[in-house]
This record gives sequence, structure tokens and C-alpha cells, in this order.
Amino acid sequence: MSISFDFSGRTVIVTGAAQGIGAGIAALFAAAGARVAPFDLDADALKAVWGERSDVIAPLAVDVAHEDAVAAAVEDVIGWAGGIDVAVNNAGITRDAVVWKMTAAQWQQVLDVHLGGTFHLTRAVVPAMRAAAYGRIINVTSYTGLHGNIGQANYAAAKAGVIGFTKTVAKEVARFGITVNAISPNAATAMVAGIPQEKLTELTQAIPVGRFAEPAEIAPAVGFLASAEAGYLTGAILPVDGGMSM
Repeated sequence: MSISFDFSGRTVIVTGAAQGIGAGIAALFAAAGARVAPFDLDADALKAVWGERSDVIAPLAVDVAHEDAVAAAVEDVIGWAGGIDVAVNNAGITRDAVVWKMTAAQWQQVLDVHLGGTFHLTRAVVPAMRAAAYGRIINVTSYTGLHGNIGQANYAAAKAGVIGFTKTVAKEVARFGITVNAISPNAATAMVAGIPQEKLTELTQAIPVGRFAEPAEIAPAVGFLASAEAGYLTGAILPVDGGMSM
């Protein structure tokens, strides 16, 4: 896939960037000339994908569920790059169970990563973006956040929360030159790989284009929302799902 975006001089944080959609998004920004700080809880996987810190890549092992860890990592990135222009909240986990079997820990873990992580990073980067009078925040939500899915009450609640959070923060920060948008992707990630084949076939048949996207196919939508040219677009939830949400 050819990259036509130019993020030269921009600094980008992407969470959940050691694999899947997050790695694809971070790779797009790196290819487009940005300084990229890939965050992930898995330090070994992060190092395997991104190597050691350089002038243009700053991998950081961060648990986005913990506000102090996120705040410290953001300060590290600001010290490294001088500011933050783009933040992509992509980190996520699943802890599936029907609601009567779901433990309080399973519920809380998913909300802490998806919704808590989105809040922690957003809150941490907004001051730097306000000071620069420029910023792009892109959150990753899900079709499940609007339509639900059996066994994923925690995940659906978290992703629905991300939608409400996106629209609210978009209204709060628009006057500072900061946009906040979300994508709702449908890609062949590790989460999809764990779906039983019968259910996977059923899900694939519901996608008008007839397949799940590759993670790299999701990245250009994020690149657009992160671009300077998208400055008049905020509070939007962009489906990148092969028509599944039609």
C-alpha cells in the first residue's frame, strides 16, 4: 500500500502498538515521516516489532489502565519529542463470558483498558495539544459498542462508552484546535483469530465485502483523521468495516 500522508515534524502516540491494528497504524505514521511512540503492555513484543529507541521511534511499555503510568509515559514522550500532535487510543483486551458467569474482575479489566485507557491518555495529552493549539485524537471503538454481542457485555459497554467519550471531548476541546474522532474497524486481529470457525464463518457472511480487513487496511482511515486537512471533522465515528454497519 503506497502512503501519501505526510506527518513530517509530527509526534504520534499509538497504544496497543505491538500487534494488529495498532502496529499497522503506528507503521503508517512512521512511513509518513512522523516521530512515533508505540505503547504496549507487552514489552517483549514491543521490542520485537519496534526495537530500541531512536530519533524517530520511542517504544514504551505502558499499562494504559494505570493513570500514573500513562502520565509518566506522556511526559517521557514530550521530553523526547518536544510535544504531541496525535494520540491514537487503540489498546484493548477481551475477557468474554455471558453476563451471569462474568466475574467482577472480568468486567473491570475490560473497562479499565478500553475506556479507562482512552481517558487516561486523552487527559494526559490534551494540555500539550492546547498549548500548541493543535491536536488530533483518534479512538478505536467497535460495532459491538452499538449492537452488542453475546458474551461481551463488558466489551460492548466499554466501546459504547468510548463513543460517548469521543463526542463529549470533541465538544470540549474543539475551540483549542483539537479534533477528537473514532473509528469502528473490522479487521483480522488476534481477537478475531480466537473466534470458533462456525461463528467466524457466520460473521464473515455478514460483511458485504465478504472478508475481514487486514490490519494495515484500517490505518489509512486513522491517517486521514489525524491529518491537518481533517481539521473541520470532529466528533465523528467512522466505520471501517466493509459495510457491516450499513
